[in-house]
Amino acid sequence: MNKAGWRTYRRPDDKSGGHGVGWSPIIPYSFSVPQEWDEVPVSIADLGGTEIDLRFASPKEGRLFVIVAPVKRFSDTLGEDITIEEIGPPEKVINAFGPEVIGENVEGKVLSSEVTEDSGRKYYHFELEPPHVLITATAAGNRLYLFSVTGNGLQWKRHYSDLNRIARSFRVI
Repeated sequence: MNKAGWRTYRRPDDKSGGHGVGWSPIIPYSFSVPQEWDEVPVSIADLGGTEIDLRFASPKEGRLFVIVAPVKRFSDTLGEDITIEEIGPPEKVINAFGPEVIGENVEGKVLSSEVTEDSGRKYYHFELEPPHVLITATAAGNRLYLFSVTGNGLQWKRHYSDLNRIARSFRVI
């Protein structure tokens, strides 16, 4: 399924992360990226702090990151194996979690939203502007997964189709 020059990243089962109260092992996820994109070390000083699980970037095309947040942070009534629909409809999810991604309120910035399904799991897809960002959200186990793909103005203009393909390739396994 990978086009020439693309690869699939899969989170290693034994990768650390998700320690602390109320945390269970992180369910692995995967996505496709062009070969020239590289993994970038994550710092707890980053926007999103300790909940950023992974970063990738390409100086030419853009960057991405994955936030894996415990759902208990948002609601004590959610169980151990939740779905994105239990957290709420797309509008509620982007209004609640969009600020986690862009660092500010998302009101008036959501250009589009769409719901897709793959292997029985629903994914919410959003396009925001400004800043230029594509977000894919889903839930698995007791966590919410936010996959963010972004680029500056020129990167967005030149590589939008690749950035969109990356955003739509995100899957929790």
